[in-house]
Amino acid sequence: MFDQLIETLKANPRSIVFTEGTDARILEAAARLKAGGFLTAKLVGKVPEVEAAAKAGGFDIEGIQIYDPETYEGMDAMVATMVELRKGKMSPEDCRKNLAKGNYFGTMLVKMGVADALLGGATYSTADTVRPALQLIKTKPGNNVVSSCFILVRDHADGTDERLCMGDCAIQINPTEDELVETALECAKTAKLFGIDPKVAFLSYSTKGSGKGDDVDKVRNACEKAKAAAPDLAIDGEMHGYKIAQRLGGFAAYGPILQGLNAPINDLSRGCDADEVYKMAIITATLV
Repeated sequence: MFDQLIETLKANPRSIVFTEGTDARILEAAARLKAGGFLTAKLVGKVPEVEAAAKAGGFDIEGIQIYDPETYEGMDAMVATMVELRKGKMSPEDCRKNLAKGNYFGTMLVKMGVADALLGGATYSTADTVRPALQLIKTKPGNNVVSSCFILVRDHADGTDERLCMGDCAIQINPTEDELVETALECAKTAKLFGIDPKVAFLSYSTKGSGKGDDVDKVRNACEKAKAAAPDLAIDGEMHGYKIAQRLGGFAAYGPILQGLNAPINDLSRGCDADEVYKMAIITATLV
């Protein structure tokens, strides 16, 4: 699958901005992209700190552009554009304060055409990656919500692979019927991009209340009690579907892939490794 995506990027050069430029996983992936030569990486952070982190990790980022919000020459224009986008909800001072953060600054680099796509979330929460995208990139014409999906891939012994698209696994909490329809249509579109012939199935169980009955309540309550008893453990019922496929079905899982935005903005798991960052960067840039 990734060979096909890389060939697409070779034919259609793109750039992607990483909001956490000092993170070792980001730097390793950026160095790998530089060596591949098919996707231009851009990093957000203070230049000395990014360069020191790269040197400490032995990552070759020479020639990769680093953007520091504090010294960015186009900051005044960026602030003015953000004020206009927020339509009175943020003052110029508020916008400048937010643009000092990598998540907002990186999103505005995409909005202003400096980069084609963005990948963040190695250290930011999902909310901190998605919020700037909703406020600044906004939804595509005709879309009302942002949803997400995972692409699941399982290799077979005969050299073929099996691919599934599963969503929404990370964004929507309690969608309406119309939002579920929009999510299904977006998942079908995303599936086609990855060579999947979409056949849509809806699963009714949700930890947020759409499931009903004693058994559902029992599982939901048990999940909440376990989380309260061991808050340091990753106990959650919200994304169990794709995780079961990944861990028990032998699928590799790529995502979450955000759908419905005006530009490709994607979120990483904070437990990701450099290979996941590299592959998610390829996926994200292909969606331009």
